[in-house]
Amino acid sequence: MQILTLFIVALVALEHIGIAGIEMFAKPEVQANAFDMPVEFVKDSHAKIALANQGIYNGLFGVLMLLMILFFTGAVLRTILILMLLYVIGVAIYGAFTATKKILFLQGLPALIALILVAIFYK
Repeated sequence: MQILTLFIVALVALEHIGIAGIEMFAKPEVQANAFDMPVEFVKDSHAKIALANQGIYNGLFGVLMLLMILFFTGAVLRTILILMLLYVIGVAIYGAFTATKKILFLQGLPALIALILVAIFYK
């Protein structure tokens, strides 16, 4: 069950890397659809910069989560993953209030499932 738990956590990490790709490299129409924003807004140069900056955070967070899985084990990894997943859930809750409710389900729910699995099955 520990391997399945780490696999689910890795999926959460890969999701963040994928979100970073959308934020940094996708066409404005794709970004607008993904983040429930008007296309005109996403095409604005200031919005592009803001999305790219947000993307680098998401991407590096995903990479960091994967690196934690590779370099740590046991109680240390469990603590790190719990903290990182709580962070994702907190950000998803904030995003649900400030941007779009679907963030809660697309980012928060997988992180919550991973958090529950880590808390129960990862020793």
